[in-house]
Amino acid sequence: MKIFLLSLMSVLWLVPHAMSQELSALARVDPAASSIEDGWFGRSDITLRLSQGVPYRVFTLDAPARLVVDFREVDFQGVTADGLLAEAGRVAAVRFGAFQPGWSRMVLDLAEPMLPREIGMAVEPDTGRATLGVMLKTVDEDEFAAAAGAPDDPNWAPAFLSAPAPAPSREDGFTVVLDPGHGGIDPGAERDGVNEKELMLSFGRTLADILRRAGVDVVLTRDEDVFVALQTRVAIAHRVQADLFVSLHADSLSQGGAKGATVYVLSEEASDAATAHLAARHNRSDIIAGADLTGSDDQVAQVLLDLARQETEPRSAALAQELIGGMDAAGGPMNRRPLRKAGFSVLKSADIPSALVEIGFLSSKRDLQNLSDPIWRRGMAEGMARGILAWRDADAARAALVRQ
Repeated sequence: MKIFLLSLMSVLWLVPHAMSQELSALARVDPAASSIEDGWFGRSDITLRLSQGVPYRVFTLDAPARLVVDFREVDFQGVTADGLLAEAGRVAAVRFGAFQPGWSRMVLDLAEPMLPREIGMAVEPDTGRATLGVMLKTVDEDEFAAAAGAPDDPNWAPAFLSAPAPAPSREDGFTVVLDPGHGGIDPGAERDGVNEKELMLSFGRTLADILRRAGVDVVLTRDEDVFVALQTRVAIAHRVQADLFVSLHADSLSQGGAKGATVYVLSEEASDAATAHLAARHNRSDIIAGADLTGSDDQVAQVLLDLARQETEPRSAALAQELIGGMDAAGGPMNRRPLRKAGFSVLKSADIPSALVEIGFLSSKRDLQNLSDPIWRRGMAEGMARGILAWRDADAARAALVRQ
């Protein structure tokens, strides 16, 4: 059986006492009564105490080995990874949070192949409170691989792998897709209570407002705290026939003492070791969020058109230079080498000029202070907007010369 699937839906709730209660749409996790623990003889137990029963499903994914639990819907506020998983063992790490509107997800990284042998959600008849229990047992790699796979269930299928329908655009319009990095279950970099996904969503909305006031059509790959798959971010740009794609980040990178705004363009070879490390981390976002990438490792790469890239790459490089100029004029501060190259998945569109901007690095104390300041962020957004508008005008002028 490829899938361990328990969608209790109405069964759990058909308890007379529970049905008489006013159940809210959101179940809350009790951190004190929830845990992930290793036991004897290759056994590990997951216990999640909830304020009420909710529909859920459990399945495993391979390469790397993960256990995924989806809920409709659970509030993990107040729960920490360290509190849930006291120490790494057979379960190496755990993540949880929003996945899509109405969906929550918990992902466990497995240090060794384990499959669920017992799964159940007990609901107390008097209170409606519920306890999800999953017992895992160690198996060999072949058995794990044979059982792994995401459920093929249209009633549960999230929209994160499909791009939304394009909005009507003006024939003479200029469309920019802004891509606030991370989101939902994937928080991105975190430091001192600040996380990348929230910062970049706020920054993306600010930049979008500035560009719209300048007459630019703007589409955000996400306008709320949800997960968006890497290939979907690129697909959105294609669906809306974007003229430009800009991905927004504020990562944490200890290598090389990274600090200051940096702009990245696509290259098969990274310009330096720190950039290669950063690209590798970015490209793991789908794995972090528990996406099934079986057979899709090269989905984005397969659509690359060499002929189109010969034209797009210099246009992307020109975009990067305009962004650097705009942010520098806004006061920066800029990285000492502000233009770098690497194989970021979100930049692999063959026909849309694209750049990834690290507004700053949360690993830098100075950058963290700047990024936490809404006035500083607005100044940088205005600088980026000026760079985008300058690129638009220069690119249109170059296109006219090419046609001649």
